Amino acid sequence: MKDLVRIKSTISTDIENLLNQQIKKEAHSAALYLSMASWCDRNGFDNSAEYFYKQSDEERQHQLKIFHYVADMGATAISPDVSNIKVEFSSFREVFEDALDAEITVTQSFKNIAARCHKEQDYITLEFLNWFFKEQREEEYKARRALELFDLIGEEGTGRWEIDKHVQKISYSGDSAGE
Repeated sequence: MKDLVRIKSTISTDIENLLNQQIKKEAHSAALYLSMASWCDRNGFDNSAEYFYKQSDEERQHQLKIFHYVADMGATAISPDVSNIKVEFSSFREVFEDALDAEITVTQSFKNIAARCHKEQDYITLEFLNWFFKEQREEEYKARRALELFDLIGEEGTGRWEIDKHVQKISYSGDSAGE
């Protein structure tokens, strides 16, 4: 099947464009998290650096998941240029604030794609997006929990060291009633 020329895409041009924009957003997130990891490395926050390296890898996988979906549906997946990545942060806390902001922005973008899918009755793409909504729920939760560490532990004295130590322990178990 992969050797055959694809005659027609099963997704509209508008949804194809939105998904390609999302591919770019995921690539941007991967690059941003890599930049955050670098900043944490340079500033002695080894555990947070490792956390952000993992986050960067996850975002790259999200990018590829969407990329493959677009291609599999007979549309054109576009490899994005990524630029304007923030490399300096004014504080340890700012790194995590920016991470949460980035996750909220990505969630909103997925909501916009889903709204378009509803409008076009593209239930196949909508079903594909459900995985990302679960993933975003986890990502936002982890980012919020990381920021809560700053308030719970505080940054004074060994506070930043304690926060750094706890960041990798943050996990998300999903619905408390079970899934």
